[in-house]
Amino acid sequence: MPAQSKTIKITQVAAQAVIDKLGTDLVAIDLSDQLVLSEVFLIATGHNVAQVDSIADEVERQMSAIGEKPARREHGAEWILLDYSDLVVHIQSSDLRRYYMLDKLWNDCPMIELDAVKAAALHGR
Repeated sequence: MPAQSKTIKITQVAAQAVIDKLGTDLVAIDLSDQLVLSEVFLIATGHNVAQVDSIADEVERQMSAIGEKPARREHGAEWILLDYSDLVVHIQSSDLRRYYMLDKLWNDCPMIELDAVKAAALHGR
């Protein structure tokens, strides 16, 4: 069963927040058939520690504007995880993204098309 429409909607909001802060390589993975706890992983890259922080702050701000608060926020030197229960947002540096390869780990799961990525491509970003 695919991810719930509400989860897809909040994923689109989070993706727009990432794009607004110039995050790259966005991937939304539908894990609804694989995991019990989360339906979607949104994975994004920030090019330095400051940008990773800025992206996470913007995701929280835009999600808060629609009434969504993270259950938890975890972080390391070059990554931040925002857990919205059904949606988990992973923001990583380029190096950590290549090291952990979360999108490759879940490559057998369906991808969710992100409106913000399509719009950014149309505008040359």
